[in-house]
Amino acid sequence: MPPPLPPQQLDFRQRFSAMRNIPPFLREIWHTSKPLTLATIALRVVRAFLPISMLYIGKLIIDEAVRLIGAGVPHDLGAAWQSGELNHLAWLLCIEFAMAILSDLLGRLVGYVDTLLSERFTNATSIRLMEHAATLDLEDFEDADLQDKLDRARRQTMGRMSLMGQLFGQAQDVITIISFAAGLMAYAPWLMVLLAVALIPAFVGESHFNALNYSLNFQWTPERRQLEYIRQMGASVESAKEVKIFGLNRFFIERFRTLSNQFYQANRKLAGHRAFWGTLLAALGTLGYYIAYAYIAWRTVRGDFSIGDLTFLAGSFRRLRQLLESLLAGFSQVASQALYLDDLYSFFEIQPEIVSRPDALPVPRPIRTGFVFEDVGFRYEGNERWALRHLSFELHAGEVLALVGENGAGKTTLVKLLARLYDPDEGRILLDGRDLRDYDIDDLRANIGVIFQDFMRYHLTAAENIGVGDIDDMNNRRRIELAARKGMADEVIGGLPKGYDQVIGRRFKEGVDLSGGQWQKIAIARAYMRDAQVMILDEPTAALDARAEYEVFERFKELSEDRTAVLISHRFSSVRMADRILVLADGQVEASGTHVELMMQGGRYAELFELQAAGYR
Repeated sequence: MPPPLPPQQLDFRQRFSAMRNIPPFLREIWHTSKPLTLATIALRVVRAFLPISMLYIGKLIIDEAVRLIGAGVPHDLGAAWQSGELNHLAWLLCIEFAMAILSDLLGRLVGYVDTLLSERFTNATSIRLMEHAATLDLEDFEDADLQDKLDRARRQTMGRMSLMGQLFGQAQDVITIISFAAGLMAYAPWLMVLLAVALIPAFVGESHFNALNYSLNFQWTPERRQLEYIRQMGASVESAKEVKIFGLNRFFIERFRTLSNQFYQANRKLAGHRAFWGTLLAALGTLGYYIAYAYIAWRTVRGDFSIGDLTFLAGSFRRLRQLLESLLAGFSQVASQALYLDDLYSFFEIQPEIVSRPDALPVPRPIRTGFVFEDVGFRYEGNERWALRHLSFELHAGEVLALVGENGAGKTTLVKLLARLYDPDEGRILLDGRDLRDYDIDDLRANIGVIFQDFMRYHLTAAENIGVGDIDDMNNRRRIELAARKGMADEVIGGLPKGYDQVIGRRFKEGVDLSGGQWQKIAIARAYMRDAQVMILDEPTAALDARAEYEVFERFKELSEDRTAVLISHRFSSVRMADRILVLADGQVEASGTHVELMMQGGRYAELFELQAAGYR
């Protein structure tokens, strides 16, 4: 069961050290848009001086009104105005009115500029996140801890722009506080000491609960990902059929209700503690304010201060208290959000292990001898079982090689090693006599066309679904149509209302969904978009009937001339066309040969072939 509350809190040193994230955060905002950043700073600086200015003008208005009362100004407004006694008061009122209009205008301008800057920063950070994610190893994405970190980083990309507003807002508040403090210091310096002492407990309490809140959210990352997964499974096009047929809605709803209620209870308990202690500690600040208010009132009664002074000092102290509370609470929140920035920046610090060497070689064109697996061993992170072990064989240039074996034999893992999605833990893989690690990784993958059994269904146009096979030539309609004919997807696309421009998939309103077999033909056409020397089909025809699969493999055989090709299929009738067949078992090559040779050997291949053939009799 997930923890209802974090068992331990971050100490002050850890919270304060998170502030190191603020300078790079501000630098990123600056680089996002220098004009917008300068604009929001300038607007806030001007706006920062308006509160003290308006309060002081208010003091002058009150003092002027008191003076006019003492001077015996006529009660008739017309007569008073004609006498000229109201001119100074009128000017003060006009100035305050202009300041009020200016304050509102500046507030709206700040909101407008911040919205634009926030949007640009969020987009830039999202792009950076995707760019960095693209550099990471496949093994990283299969690690649950990294998935949690990626989920937190993705959340921070969208959620940290409130931090920008807080930082700039606090800078504005600091300027306003300095202006108010200068006014108070001129009358009663000790009031500032009283105010600071009264507010410190509230600041410490706010910092404490912000840290607890971060710890809670951090520890609940796996459960929050699970909640998001259940929410999607309970209401998505992909899962709708099985949810209805198997009545899974009750299961998903109950699982979601249980998990979300646990998170709610943990949050409620923390929020309750925060509200209680926050109210208690804030009362100290209120007490400090009224002590100061009583002191100012007494000095006014004694005649030390005018009525305008009383209004100005009481207003200044009240606003200063509010600003300091806001500033201290804001500082605590900034420190808390800086902790969240750790999640974002720590993700950017993850570096891939599978990278090109500085002196990497281009892939030979053409490939002359082919690939050699020398005693290759590989196991997935955190798994004691070897997926492949002591695997040795050759894949000759221009050869069509079929891989067969039961589930878990290591066929797909072998293909991933060939494309350098993984590196072997033992042994090595050679290409034309050189270690695969010696070649430029981008060039290697550009020379390999792969369609996996769990291929992607992109909710894009039919042309784009094929064009992504060669992103640099994605807008070349001639090549896309040629690839569609090779993959036998042209008939599928011909039946779509908008042809190649038709969005496929049900995610968007105008989309048209395809059957599993039709999607697979689109995916196969995608592989033919690549001008690859090595073609790999990993169970890409599972949704096709036997005749359609045979036609696909016949076409594949024809189009694989002068190319090295690997195909994986559980249908033995299809792999018969391969030049050579490898039988894998427990991550090793158990047998190798043509279909006829393997049938004559009478081993696992012959047994599996007969079992499958019996199903058609």
